[in-house]
Amino acid sequence: MITLGVDIGSLTGKALILEDGEIRAWSLILTGPDSVETGTEVTEMVLSKAGLRLEDMDFTISTGYGRIVIPFADKNVSEITCHAKGAHWFFPQARSILDMGGQDCKAIRCDETGKVTDFAMNDKCAAGAGRSMGIMAELVNVELEDLGELSLQAEGDGVPISSTCVVFARSEVIAYLRSGVPKSDILAGACAALSARVLSLMRRVGVAPEFVVSGGIAKNKGVVQRLEEKLGLNAQICFEPQIVGALGAAIFGQELLEKRARKKARKPPLKREK
Repeated sequence: MITLGVDIGSLTGKALILEDGEIRAWSLILTGPDSVETGTEVTEMVLSKAGLRLEDMDFTISTGYGRIVIPFADKNVSEITCHAKGAHWFFPQARSILDMGGQDCKAIRCDETGKVTDFAMNDKCAAGAGRSMGIMAELVNVELEDLGELSLQAEGDGVPISSTCVVFARSEVIAYLRSGVPKSDILAGACAALSARVLSLMRRVGVAPEFVVSGGIAKNKGVVQRLEEKLGLNAQICFEPQIVGALGAAIFGQELLEKRARKKARKPPLKREK
């Protein structure tokens, strides 16, 4: 059984092929202005890696904010469901999941099967999502991938940064830079503000001892470490946290096929007329 999961987020597009319950190949690219083009490109990449064709897929599930427009998907499923499935596959004991992408942030609770039992989302504001880190990196002129490490060079949480509005935060950062405040202190404040906002979201659904962080923000040590300190827990992060949703989509496709097969097997044979 071979299934394909395609996750089109606001900043990245991901595709993953699952074969008989194991990851065969995955790809990740930046999201372009056209979600269909992004989905097609990332899918062609993963198919090339696996040496397969789209026709070889037994089922394709799309997810993410661009899921509805993917023309070759057999079904589209919410990213909340897919991230829970993907996180559970990597870490079966996990019951709390924090997924933070560029556009939004989701705190998810799931049961022992990876089924969602509760969730909460932030409002549509960059201050509560991964995009805020990109804005901070641009303002202080550092590479996004270096932001987290640099923030940990500061004493504690650095200088106060607004956690409620990215417009206010931008003004504060500009003022700090003009005053000669070190970049590490500014970035520490930005990471602390984001972790505090995320923490309040997680507490709305409850935080279990086993929790997973997925999405691009999982690569930001400055946010993750501060979140761990506030919770007194260690976050579980897989080898590539941005593919968790695509994996969950592929798993959902696999489970759907298995369900159909069981239903077909239980269906009694038609009686022949005499």
